[in-house]
Amino acid sequence: MPDIWLFLVAAATATLAPGPDNLYVLTRGITQGKKAGLVAALGFSSGLIFHTLLAVLGFAAMIQAAPLAYDVIRYAGAAYLIYLGVRTLRAGAIVNTDALATMVAPRKIYWQSVVANILNPKVTLFFIAFLPQFVNLQAGHVAAQMLLLAGLFILVTLSIFGSIAFFSGIVGAYLQRNAAASLYLNRLAGCAFIGLGIRIALPASR
Repeated sequence: MPDIWLFLVAAATATLAPGPDNLYVLTRGITQGKKAGLVAALGFSSGLIFHTLLAVLGFAAMIQAAPLAYDVIRYAGAAYLIYLGVRTLRAGAIVNTDALATMVAPRKIYWQSVVANILNPKVTLFFIAFLPQFVNLQAGHVAAQMLLLAGLFILVTLSIFGSIAFFSGIVGAYLQRNAAASLYLNRLAGCAFIGLGIRIALPASR
């Protein structure tokens, strides 16, 4: 079985890092209410199913066709996570609650969030780089492990995004008063990505 606890911590850190998805949920909740924010959270979480299928099918097929490809994916994934970490560390604190002031119907918010997530190639790259690192090849059932990890990631995303939406007024007011808060979250996530990438790349990590 994969290391579930380490995965949950890494998934939560990745989800909490300020980015376009959770900032959209936050801003929609502030400007249009908790329901709109929760609908956006559900939309972004639903979109992750698409990336799950791409990652699971692609990774499982590659491992069956060329077992050595796992090492290629491992090192490429480690490099990508370190790159994400550096990018995240360099990101500034940006919270704009005026950008989405237009009222939008919940159904439209949901589908906008789903499509925005599906059309974001960075999410697919992240899933392909992130999920395989926690797969235990010796345990077998690679596709099943990937599906389990992806399902947990979606649940973590829905829980955190849903919490952001539910407490959007409080969270938004805090971030506006404390601009450094999102910067600290970025730094935490950046260090976590870099640390995970280094751990994956080291021979002793598997």
